[in-house]
Amino acid sequence: MAYEFKLPDLGEGLTEGEIARWLVSEGQQIGEDDPLVEIQTDKTTVEIPSPAAGTVTSILVEEGKVVPVGTVLVVIGGDSGDGAPRVEPKRQAVSQPAPGAKGRATPLVRKIAQELGVDLDSLTGTGPQGRVTEEDVRGAAAPKEGRREPLRGVRRVIAEHMARAHREVPAVTWVEECDFSGVDLDVLVPIVLKAVAESLQAFPELNARLERDEIVFLDRYDLGVAVQTDAGLLVPVVRDCDSRSVDELGAEVRRLAESARAGKLAPEELRGSTFTVTSAGKLGGLLQTPIVNHPEVAILSIGRIGERPVVRDGAVVAARVGYVSVTFDHRVVDGARAAEFGLDVIRRLEQR
Repeated sequence: MAYEFKLPDLGEGLTEGEIARWLVSEGQQIGEDDPLVEIQTDKTTVEIPSPAAGTVTSILVEEGKVVPVGTVLVVIGGDSGDGAPRVEPKRQAVSQPAPGAKGRATPLVRKIAQELGVDLDSLTGTGPQGRVTEEDVRGAAAPKEGRREPLRGVRRVIAEHMARAHREVPAVTWVEECDFSGVDLDVLVPIVLKAVAESLQAFPELNARLERDEIVFLDRYDLGVAVQTDAGLLVPVVRDCDSRSVDELGAEVRRLAESARAGKLAPEELRGSTFTVTSAGKLGGLLQTPIVNHPEVAILSIGRIGERPVVRDGAVVAARVGYVSVTFDHRVVDGARAAEFGLDVIRRLEQR
């Protein structure tokens, strides 16, 4: 019999996924556990094997489409010549243009579409109940400038996260300078991770998350580290930052960064962070106002570190200075507590 393969539940509360790349084509013979499809979630890209052997009879969702868990993605028939009937499930609306758009437009909009040479059936209406509006038609008729490509993969996930954080989180950023003269900049990130983990133990509301009408205080210190890759920004998680040495943290940061840039991070290496640290080095500018990595409630950023004039005991001297920024969710964290946390991190860094 034919097998209908549906988008599985990939865990972590994920409700949808993007078809990043098909690893088979229609008519191809595949075996059980052969690579079938790559799914992009809001955490990482996962390669899913075929659940059955047979012929790929129908691929129902094209690459680049985002579909909910449970959507039929592909039909796999029986082995060649076994007489298994071909099952044709209903194709998902996500891969087809909106049907019957002419019936969802007013006579005036239909007239404007005719004058501008716009095919109404090619449009997805943005008006109430999917109605095609005059703006939809005129937008389709406007000349398109520049090279265009669909928002896909990691870039789509970043866009969704940033929009969600901006929409849901009333964020405030606190900034202060830090003297990094005693810090070995070659191991800056693991040193910052250690200082942040120690400070979070004294400021538990920053190592938390907001779930509806409850603040969940977390008793683990699994810190995300922002890593820039060719595919976009990823945030792998360094576990147990409170109990690991700086050397151990450094080795783990290097491993995760290399895996991220090679596209080899496992899904679990991108899940469950309690707080995030980001440092863009020379590209970071003097300071940043980073966006909170939802569902966390705070993020700490290190700006560009360099020799700058500072006053010490009434004299102007050169010191290696950088700015530390803390962006926090003001629903959970008060400004004074965020400032105290930031100063505590700075104190630990300056005393190294």
